[in-house]
Amino acid sequence: MTDGAPPRWRKSSRSASQSDCVEIAQTFDRIRDSKHKDAELMVGRAGWTSFLTAAKSGEFGKG
Repeated sequence: MTDGAPPRWRKSSRSASQSDCVEIAQTFDRIRDSKHKDAELMVGRAGWTSFLTAAKSGEFGKG
């Protein structure tokens, strides 16, 4: 975030009450594992958009 405040995080609604989740910052520039909140992956908006496009098109298959 530009103001130096920590980002707000959002967990997928498909995760329900599971603890094995991926969280996305509301700034859409980083992701993290809900079990390892101190490790963030910076992806940027373009990277996030590419990931969503690939996921929606089925590029990653069904887990």
